[in-house]
Amino acid sequence: MAEGCPDGAPHRVRAKLQVQLEGGAVRCLACPRKCFIPEGRYGLCRSKVNVRGMLCEVNYGMMSSVALDPIEKKPLFHFMPGSRTYSIGTVGCNMFCDHCQNWIISQSDPEKFQDLIYLPPEEAVREAMSYGAKSIAFTYNEPTIVSMEWVVETAELAKRAGLATISVTNGYWSEEARERLIPVIDAANVDVKAFTDQFYRKVAKVPFLKPILDTVIELKRAGRHVELTYLIIPGYNDGEDEIRSFSRWVSEEVSADTPVHFSRFFPHYKMKSIPPTPIQTMERALSIAREEGLKYVYSGNVPGDPSENTYCPKCGTLLIKRYGFYVERCNLTDGRCPKCGEEIPIVGRCSKSGFF
Repeated sequence: MAEGCPDGAPHRVRAKLQVQLEGGAVRCLACPRKCFIPEGRYGLCRSKVNVRGMLCEVNYGMMSSVALDPIEKKPLFHFMPGSRTYSIGTVGCNMFCDHCQNWIISQSDPEKFQDLIYLPPEEAVREAMSYGAKSIAFTYNEPTIVSMEWVVETAELAKRAGLATISVTNGYWSEEARERLIPVIDAANVDVKAFTDQFYRKVAKVPFLKPILDTVIELKRAGRHVELTYLIIPGYNDGEDEIRSFSRWVSEEVSADTPVHFSRFFPHYKMKSIPPTPIQTMERALSIAREEGLKYVYSGNVPGDPSENTYCPKCGTLLIKRYGFYVERCNLTDGRCPKCGEEIPIVGRCSKSGFF
């Protein structure tokens, strides 16, 4: 159970990843920024505050978003396909992306946001089970970092109840955060936003790409299910050389059977003047990824595109047919291609989405 904050304020709890320093200052260890926070001040993400020399999370259990989603919406295509996931998010983020689609919650002050609902870990697990969800997804903003104490408690309870746990994340985790979070997470979709430091500095407002790549590798090394999303933004990260470098890294450093979702950009937030990603660019990205040896590449935000489907990488047989976030047909035999017998890396049973 999370410890309370020294000021006794509701929904504030002691953050475990901290170092207390001289003069009442603290250093937050939740993400690679390692914010130095004097007494009475907040970290850059605004979700941590120094109260009398102790670092506290400010929005324990305070949810901005709760929904029952198809797991494909996360997107996870190879983890319990066709199932429902109980999706929950808070307020705040440790990145400040110019193109954020959830900027209303991710870029807001957690203590000033209106209409939050209190959802203790026990209630989150009970609700997930009552709705027939097979998993709980920490998603929408970056709850795994800004609300870590609540996430860890909820994930531990969920796993004991037989629910899978999912992190939909930007991957900007510190080493200390990885050690704490990876043991309680079963699957993750990591948003690799680009493959250059320049992009991350300019668009996401963090200095380096490497911590995100390290998170992906450590999740995979620990045996967690990993899928990756790469949003293609015209003029920013759509160069063929960059997409090829990213795809080669996935193939060589993560695994060639890691599902990769290339997602189509639409104007949003501070990037409303940028045009949508051309379909030709999407098609070329998928082609490059396959050239680099990736076996499962998908297009996102292109409803009805054949690249939403899963095909056997050996013989090309259609294995899972999708439309948008919904599974229309499963064509697997004991996790294998029914035609050639190729083993397909799918976690759990594939089921048709029959609940929307």
